[in-house]
Amino acid sequence: MPSAVTPQRRGRDSGTEDQADGDSAESSSDRISSRSSKKSRLNLNGDASSSQRPLLSHGYLSQINAHHGKDFAQSGTTVSGYQPGSIVRVKLANFVTYTAVEFFPGPSLNMVIGPNGTGKSTLVCAICLGMGWGPKHLGRAKEVSEFVKHGCQEATIAIELQGRPEQRNPVLRCVIKRDGNQSIYYINDKPSPRKDVIDLAKSFAIQIDNLCQFLPQDKVVEFAAMTPVELLWSTQRAVAPQEMLDWHKELKVLRTNQRTVQAQNLQDVETLTNLEGRQRTQEADVERMREREAIKENLEKLVLAGPIVQFRETRAKHTEMKERRSKAQNSLQELQKEVEPSLRAVNAKQYYRDQIKQLVAERKRLIETTDKRADTYAKKVNNFQDRIQEVEAEKENEKKGSKANISEVRRLDQVITGLKKQLEQQPIEFDVSTYNENIRAKEREVRECRGKGGELQQNRSDLDRQGVERNQRIERGRRDLENLESQAGRQYEKLVRDNADTAKAWDWIQQHQGEFEKPVYGPPMLECSVKDPKYVDLVEATLGGTDFTAFTVQTSNDMRTLHQQLYNVLNLGRITIRTVLGTLESFPPPVSREDLRRYGLEGWVLDHIAGPDAVLAMLCESSNLHRTGIAMQDTTPQQFDVLQNSPIPRWVTRKNFYRINRRREYGASAFSTNVSEVRPARVWTDQPVDTTAKRDLQVRIDDWTEETRIIRAEIEDIGRQLLGLKNKVAELEEEKRVLQEEKEAKQKAVNAFKAIPTRIAQHEEKLNSHNKLLATIRDRLQALDDKQDDLTLEKARAALAYASVVETLQKAHDEAYEAELMLIEATSDFEVLSGRESEVKQQLETRQREVKEIIVATTQLNTQARELMAECQKINEGLDDATRGYLGELAGRMTPEDLQSEIESEKARLDLMHEGNGGVIREYEERQKKIDALKTRLQGIEVALEEFNANIKMVRDKWEPRLDKLVKRISASFAFNMKQISCAGEVSVHKDEEYDQWAIQIQVKFRENEPLTVLDSHRQSGGERAVSTIFYLMSLQSLTRSPFRVVDEINQGMDPRNERLVHARMVSIATGNDEQQFQLEGEENDANDEENGNKHRSMGGGSQYFLITPKLLHGLRYERGMRVLCIASGEYMPKDYTCVDFRGCVETKRKLMATAR
Repeated sequence: MPSAVTPQRRGRDSGTEDQADGDSAESSSDRISSRSSKKSRLNLNGDASSSQRPLLSHGYLSQINAHHGKDFAQSGTTVSGYQPGSIVRVKLANFVTYTAVEFFPGPSLNMVIGPNGTGKSTLVCAICLGMGWGPKHLGRAKEVSEFVKHGCQEATIAIELQGRPEQRNPVLRCVIKRDGNQSIYYINDKPSPRKDVIDLAKSFAIQIDNLCQFLPQDKVVEFAAMTPVELLWSTQRAVAPQEMLDWHKELKVLRTNQRTVQAQNLQDVETLTNLEGRQRTQEADVERMREREAIKENLEKLVLAGPIVQFRETRAKHTEMKERRSKAQNSLQELQKEVEPSLRAVNAKQYYRDQIKQLVAERKRLIETTDKRADTYAKKVNNFQDRIQEVEAEKENEKKGSKANISEVRRLDQVITGLKKQLEQQPIEFDVSTYNENIRAKEREVRECRGKGGELQQNRSDLDRQGVERNQRIERGRRDLENLESQAGRQYEKLVRDNADTAKAWDWIQQHQGEFEKPVYGPPMLECSVKDPKYVDLVEATLGGTDFTAFTVQTSNDMRTLHQQLYNVLNLGRITIRTVLGTLESFPPPVSREDLRRYGLEGWVLDHIAGPDAVLAMLCESSNLHRTGIAMQDTTPQQFDVLQNSPIPRWVTRKNFYRINRRREYGASAFSTNVSEVRPARVWTDQPVDTTAKRDLQVRIDDWTEETRIIRAEIEDIGRQLLGLKNKVAELEEEKRVLQEEKEAKQKAVNAFKAIPTRIAQHEEKLNSHNKLLATIRDRLQALDDKQDDLTLEKARAALAYASVVETLQKAHDEAYEAELMLIEATSDFEVLSGRESEVKQQLETRQREVKEIIVATTQLNTQARELMAECQKINEGLDDATRGYLGELAGRMTPEDLQSEIESEKARLDLMHEGNGGVIREYEERQKKIDALKTRLQGIEVALEEFNANIKMVRDKWEPRLDKLVKRISASFAFNMKQISCAGEVSVHKDEEYDQWAIQIQVKFRENEPLTVLDSHRQSGGERAVSTIFYLMSLQSLTRSPFRVVDEINQGMDPRNERLVHARMVSIATGNDEQQFQLEGEENDANDEENGNKHRSMGGGSQYFLITPKLLHGLRYERGMRVLCIASGEYMPKDYTCVDFRGCVETKRKLMATAR
């Protein structure tokens, strides 16, 4: 039996793959490393230099050549039975698991067998990569450099393909370099781009990227997950000519474009309908708007013609007014000559009247002056009268004051008489000392009560403090009791026992954390813990005594603050304070973890302690935890020697703690080793609860509770006593108040009797004062009488002067009346003369007024004409000749009144029409353009759709019959194969309106009483799907256009029965020894098959087939046409694999078995 062999190897290296599709092809020599000490260079084509020998011995090659029936050349081999493109030879070096191997597959079915891990799938990888495809088609590694064998720098793949008749067999070679992740390709030893290698493979219809032809182990799941649509495409690629694929592609493209055009057509039709509907809706509005625009345009022209019409009329009026002005001026001059004598007489009388008017005015002014003098004297008389009345009022006030003083004198006389009578009576008896003694007695009693109350209050305060202290003790006792039950509490109890001062300091720090700049951490025995209890002895061995109880501060100021408080204020001793200014990251280990493990250590002591980073940094600084190794196993002498010369200065094991002390001044070799024994841990340990301490603590809590109860009873008794004292003090204070009021009343009466003489003297003094005041009032009254007499005399003098002025005023009034009479006479004469000439004068004034009005009107018309002329010139500048002519014609035939009437008429018409949307006409015209464009485009779309329909029908008429015929043959073969295992199957095409949804539909039936059902992952089991899949692939065997097919471990998951049946069918089909050949009724082989040279492949036979499986059953069918490739690889292979003769081994076994029978 033919076989493939591999050289010796030391266990399997995991092969990983892939390189990007853009691998560059570089020219380089083929380098393959062997396991020999000489590292001889091998040539994959079998050639060797004078100092080298070929991979296969001449004897082994002769065996292969003899099997093929002719000489096997190193290049361009031609072997009978191989179809063009079939694999004749595969040679590998340093590829995945192989150091060197060479395969010689047969032209038909090739079964590659061998235990798991020997490299069966490696052959599949080599076929894929050697023909230019990338690792992505294998589903394994991503980089192609991962396929190079471990420890080697490059791998080589050589594949010889069967050439076409009369052509040399092409040899494809791929060199994979680990450095740079490169793949270099050769065709017949000539460097070639990867694309040329793929093109050469495709020229033989090799499709590595088609799962129907090439199904690696890691792609079986992907093949099973292929959708029916994908399966149809892959089936066509595998068995249909390229033109059918092109037709299918063309149909999908045509249909996609047709859908796009149809969608565009529907959208355009809908848009056109919408636009036309909107046009119809707006037609009436547009016509109305156009009519309105015409009216508006005419109105604008009429408005423009207004200034022109007015100018013409104004100019005519101005000419006419100039003529009227000339005539009026001449008429005025003639009239003035006629009335001149009459006017002179009237003017003389008017002058006389004016003189009389002046005289009347002067005499009126004299009257006004005299009247003012009379007013002045009248005011003086009134003033004197007012002053006399004021003096009279003062006299009345003095008289009233004297009456009040007289009443006060009488009252004082009565008071003095009453006081003298009281003085004659006996005074009341009053002993002030008795009253004072009684009051002081009451005050003494109050002080005594208050003193007793103060003592009781002090006693109660003392008892309150004792109660609070007992409650605090009880609370602390309960917390201590709870702490005895917890790990943290037990650690704190340890700290109290070992270092009470540190415990007190930690209590203070916890209550005053806010006084520090950064957090202050407590002792590590409280803040830290050992992650794994089995390492606690080792960890504690590396720490000193103060390491467990040291406080950690993070700033210098916090260090000074804490030192001052603990040492100077609290007076505590045995306190350790350490400052850490750096972070934990500033303490790196001296070696990496990989180096640490090579020294035989598991890790660092720092790795096994959990706690705040600042505390761990403090421990690293003080005890070098980051540089202290740790291991549960004891250090061997060899490890100890290595560690002595390593950068690790300290390490601890299960029994000992090692410290290396170096003296740099004496050189690198000067060091000493200190070894101490690891003792049991005492700090970070889980100890049981101390029942004695717990019992003592509970007794103390009970005693404090009883003391608290007694103190509370005493406080209540003191409260009752204080209440009684308070009530007694209130009674004494009331008695004291009554005594003081009685004392004050008697004291007041005694003082009043003693003050009677003084009061008599005071009242007599007041009486004298009032008598004196009465005498003064009489003197003031006499002075006021004298003053009143003087004022009366002055008033009489002012009255006489007033009478004289009044007489002068009367005389002035008489003279004024006389002048006014003269004015009346002169005015009457003037009016008589004026009346005689009034008609003439009125006519003259009328003529003068007319002349003025004509002059003003002429000036206004001239100004208006000039303004209108400038406005007309401005209007004409922006108009064309036609408009100017039209405006001139309007001005020639219309007056301003006619023009205004026409304008009002047009405005009325404009107002009657709704203004609407100003842009409706523009919108209407733009929409019409869109409608015309859409109609033109729809005509083009209709033509395009007709072309699409014609093209789709033409391509479908060519593609669909051939696809149906092809699938019918596949279905017949598939049904036949399923029938051989007492099952049923059918393959059909699912046809859809969308050509990218056409799909292969596989229906199977594995039980007699069930209908055909579609193959999917829900209805059939894994083994049934595997059988269906392999039978479908086998159904393609006789139709395939590819020269070879690869299936890797497709039989996995099948039960033994199905595997035997499938294997038998596979052998029958692949070797062409099927006893039940069949031919479809009325069906002949396709002409294209004959043209492509596929006449050889009928239902019994086909292309080269590779079946890779590690699973072997006894009694499997074997035919002469198949070849079994046994993978022999492992530790017991000889270095020179060519000396192994597997054929001889088989023959020897057969002889032994024959002898045994």
